[in-house]
Amino acid sequence: MARLCKGVEVEMYTGTPQGEIVGLSDRIIKDLNGFVREPDSRNVEYTTAPLSCYDRLLCALVRPRQNLREYLPKIGNYTIIPGSTLSLGDSKHFYRSDPINPYHSYIENTYGTDVVTASIHINIGISDPELLIKACRLVRVEAPLYLALSASSPFLDGQVTGYHSTRWQMFPQTPQKVPFFESHNHFIRWTEEQLQLKTMQNVRHLWTSVRPNGNNRPYHLNRLELRICDLIVDPIALLSVIALLESRLLQLMEDNTLDPLKNSQLSPDTLLDITHKNEMAVAKHSLDAELSHWRDGSKIKATTWIEQMYEEVAPLAKQNGFSCFLSPLKKILRNGNMAQQWLKKYEISPDIPSIIREEIETMAQQEKMLEDKLCDALLVA
Repeated sequence: MARLCKGVEVEMYTGTPQGEIVGLSDRIIKDLNGFVREPDSRNVEYTTAPLSCYDRLLCALVRPRQNLREYLPKIGNYTIIPGSTLSLGDSKHFYRSDPINPYHSYIENTYGTDVVTASIHINIGISDPELLIKACRLVRVEAPLYLALSASSPFLDGQVTGYHSTRWQMFPQTPQKVPFFESHNHFIRWTEEQLQLKTMQNVRHLWTSVRPNGNNRPYHLNRLELRICDLIVDPIALLSVIALLESRLLQLMEDNTLDPLKNSQLSPDTLLDITHKNEMAVAKHSLDAELSHWRDGSKIKATTWIEQMYEEVAPLAKQNGFSCFLSPLKKILRNGNMAQQWLKKYEISPDIPSIIREEIETMAQQEKMLEDKLCDALLVA
C-alpha cells in the first residue's frame, strides 16, 4: 500500500460570534501550544504533523481547533470565523502581530491587507527531488481545480466582490513570473538568482499556487506544498481534496505522460499563460469556470475536468485504502463549494452578517460531531 505523508497548514480568523474579526494571535500563541502568528494578528495558524493515515489526519485537524474553541471564550466572547477574507472587514487597516519583525514590516508596506487571508496549505511528502519538481509541474497546471473545490471568499468588507475566491484574486503572487522548473538544479539556480535580484526577500518569499518545500530550501527538498486553496472549514471536505491530490500524485508516479513540459502540445510560455488565466477564471467563477486544458488548450468546464480526474484516480484511492476519504468530493461537486453556497443564500436574503453567523454555528457543530466520533474511536484503537 503506497500512501504518501500529508501535513496541513491551517490559517483561521478569530473574532466574535457576530462575525467581527478581532486580532488575538499574541494571546493565543502565548497560551496555547501548536499555534503560530501571521503578520496580521487577526489570524493564527496551526500545522498538523505529516501523517500517512487519513483517520489520524482528521483527528489532527480537529483537535487544535477544539482547543482553540475552548480557549477563546475564556478571554472574551470570541470564536473561530470561517471564510478566507475579511468578510465583514476591516481591510483598510493592518494589525501587526509583531511590530519589530522586519519581514513583517516589508509585507505590510509592500502588500498591505491583500495578504491578510486565511487559507489551507497542503503538504505531501516526496523525497526524490526530481520527482518532486515534476510533481510541482503537474500540480501547478491543475492547481485551479483545487481552488475551484475550496473557494470560500465571496465577501470583503461586508460586500459581495464578484469573485468566488476574492483571496486568490487579490493575493500577490511573487515573483511575478515563475517558470516551470525543469529540474532540481534549475530550481536552485533560479532561487539564488531571485534572492540576488531581491524579487524574493528570503527563500519563503515564493508565493505561487504550488512550490517545492523542505527544511533547507532550495537545496534540500522533501515535500510539495499546494498553497492555492481557500480555507475549507469542513474537515471531511478538506480530506477529500487532499485525497484527490494524493491519488493524482500516485498516478503521476505510474504514468510518464502526466508531465506538462513533455506531454503538452503547448509551449512552456503558453502553458504559463493559460495556467494564470485558469487561476483567475476560477477565482471569479470557481466550479463554473471555463478553463483551458494543459494537454492541448481545449476548453473544459472546471467541474467536468474534476469529474474526469476523479474517475481516473478513484481506482488508485481504492487500491491504497482511502477511497472513502475521496468520495465526499462528489458532494462538493453536487452542492457547490462554500462560496457558491453563501452566494445562493445571499440571493435569497442579502444579509452577509447573518450568513457568516450561521456558518460559525455550523462549523462548531461539525467539529463537535467529528471529535466525539473520531478521536474517541482512535483512543480506543
